[in-house]
Amino acid sequence: MNGTEHWTRKGDVKLFLWRKNSSATPKGTILFVHGSSMASQPTFDLHVPGRPNSSVMEWFAERGYDTWTMDNEGYGRSDKSRPINCDIPNGAEDLEAGTAYIQKTTGAKKFLVYGISSGALKAALFAERHPERVARLALDAFVWTGKGSPTLEQRRKRLPEFAAKNRRPIDRAFVHSIFERDHPGTADKATIEAFADEILKLDSSVPTGTYVDMCSKLPLVDPLKITVPTIVMRGEFDGIASFEDLIDFYARLPNPDKQFTVMAGISHASFQQKNYMVVYHILHAFFTQPEPVYRA
Repeated sequence: MNGTEHWTRKGDVKLFLWRKNSSATPKGTILFVHGSSMASQPTFDLHVPGRPNSSVMEWFAERGYDTWTMDNEGYGRSDKSRPINCDIPNGAEDLEAGTAYIQKTTGAKKFLVYGISSGALKAALFAERHPERVARLALDAFVWTGKGSPTLEQRRKRLPEFAAKNRRPIDRAFVHSIFERDHPGTADKATIEAFADEILKLDSSVPTGTYVDMCSKLPLVDPLKITVPTIVMRGEFDGIASFEDLIDFYARLPNPDKQFTVMAGISHASFQQKNYMVVYHILHAFFTQPEPVYRA
């Protein structure tokens, strides 16, 4: 399935968007939001020989959805010229610009929004600011306060380094570390290498802002202000957040149309795991859930 590239602006900043769809009358419009260390296409439109349905964008497009993703400022094909560290609030502003462009281009009113890791924080902050644009919100590999997070505990040791510069280098060994830090074996080697190949084609460094925010500025979102239907998706082995942190966040979400799911056998990068079809099923079920016919 062929995709189409699109471009929009946030002030003087040029932002790249990528679209895949197969229906003139889509069931809904999905926006996928990437994380801290890689651009959008490697995360959501990855093709691996021998791994069927490897692209989550294609899988949902084949089921009648209009699927979009975008590179946040500082990543991939989007503008990297400003001397800033491209933090999480800045990423939420990118989503504001991106959704405005998609609305103008397609006529879509509301979005099914999926974010992973720092992308989940950006998506949650966007939903806080623009609930009128969000039909349903999926937060994968999310962290709220950071309390009890093994990953952030280790990352904080390098906070002075991250805070001192706007970008940090990435290489193949770094990509490998994403799959080794929590529970080795949850992803197969061919997928990890294909993921690394595509990430490194676009970036040799990425912004530090999301790392700085996640290490020193949490919480960045207020669950009481997230009024849209929400699912919190937690990998069994994911070290980015403790269960207690996520359950506390979930309990405070005011909309009764909410879910909390644990994804068995999965660590951090859900769509690149061996159990990726479990993730597709969970997300598809949430996005296709009918609206309640009765509310108290």
